[in-house]
Amino acid sequence: MIALHPNILEQNGKKQFAVIPYEEFLKMQEELSDYEDLKDLRQAKEAEENAPTVGLEEAKKKLGI
Repeated sequence: MIALHPNILEQNGKKQFAVIPYEEFLKMQEELSDYEDLKDLRQAKEAEENAPTVGLEEAKKKLGI
């Protein structure tokens, strides 16, 4: 998990915004991108769950290697 060090900005005595250091922002972007990739991979895997497969040895024979 990313350690965040936000500065909280208030407006009329109520918390309105959280400002984080730029490096932490970049880490958050990377983590979110990785999460989206993982989510997409899981969805693709689920969609292909019943697709026919070919074992490694059979694929080698078909490719002549």
